[in-house]
Amino acid sequence: MDHVELEKRPPEPSGREPGGAGASGEPGGCLVVAIRMPVRIVALVLVVPVRMAWDALAAAGRFLHRTVGRPVGRALAWLARAVCVWPFVALWRWVLVPAGRGLAWLARVLVVVPAGWAHRYLLAPLGPGLVWLYARVLTPVGQGAWWLLRGIGAVLAAVGAGLWTGAVWLGRYLVVVPVRWAVRYLVVVPAVRLYARVLTPAGRALARCARGVLRLLGVVVAGVVAALVWAGRVLLVVPAVAAWRWVFVPVGRALVVVGREVGEALGHAWRVAGYVSVAVGRFLAALFRWLVVEPVRRVYRGVLTPVGHVVRDAVLRPVAEAVRGAGRTARQAVAAARETVRQARADVRRALFGEHPQGDAPASREPRRPAGRTLDGSTTALTHLTKD
Repeated sequence: MDHVELEKRPPEPSGREPGGAGASGEPGGCLVVAIRMPVRIVALVLVVPVRMAWDALAAAGRFLHRTVGRPVGRALAWLARAVCVWPFVALWRWVLVPAGRGLAWLARVLVVVPAGWAHRYLLAPLGPGLVWLYARVLTPVGQGAWWLLRGIGAVLAAVGAGLWTGAVWLGRYLVVVPVRWAVRYLVVVPAVRLYARVLTPAGRALARCARGVLRLLGVVVAGVVAALVWAGRVLLVVPAVAAWRWVFVPVGRALVVVGREVGEALGHAWRVAGYVSVAVGRFLAALFRWLVVEPVRRVYRGVLTPVGHVVRDAVLRPVAEAVRGAGRTARQAVAAARETVRQARADVRRALFGEHPQGDAPASREPRRPAGRTLDGSTTALTHLTKD
């Protein structure tokens, strides 16, 4: 119950009539009734052409996507693969991979095998000798040199420490002690007495004066701030609160109601325009079908199809048969002419060089063909064609 009471809205102003439009459940009251219908009519008149143009553009876009976009996209994808992917695949498969294998084989032959040979036949035999030389010769020599250098360093360190100690003692008793005494009795003691006898009383007096001045400034600033706050409240806050309560809040509520009604009117007009656009589209589609598609279909089915069949049966098929027959006749005539030329060439050869023996006859360099016509034959290829 406490939560419900906390969430309640503030009570409505007493100027609203209880029996007005607000009591009927519709927000806004008479302002909504006065604005809703004109706004919806104007919005419907303005939105219907926009919605129809939008639907037309959407239909055109879908048509272009189906007829142009998809084929062009597939062609571009194939072109991209042909230009960008396949050359690199071929380069990798036929150039880089064989080159890499060749380089690997070359590296193995020129580097790995010689290095293994050198390790096996040079470094492995020389390794024990180098170890013996390091252990038996270099190590004792190095240890002896280290002990020698260490002794020399210890001697030099002892001599340097003695010299440093003497220098420090002389500097302390010749420089540090006199300087310390002079600083103490010439600087420190006068400074302490000056601080205790002069600076401390003067500082306390200045601190008291500063506290008094600060208190006076605080009182003055507090009075000025209080006066400015009161003047700002009277001159700025009260008029601003009154303007907000009696001007901006009612105007804002009216603008909210108008904006809500305009938005609802635009949504309603957009939906109505959608129905109108669908109806107009269906009407135009039916009109196009009955004025263009149906006459074309009937002309194609009733006129062009029978005419095409007649042309095919009466003209195209006979012409095709005649062309095929002429082609066969021409091919047979050419074959007969070739055979005649071949026989005449054989007769000339026999007349000039005589008959070759049957066993020594040279093999013909030309392929054997079925004889279309012979010199002593009673039929030719043309008689065969005529009989056919």
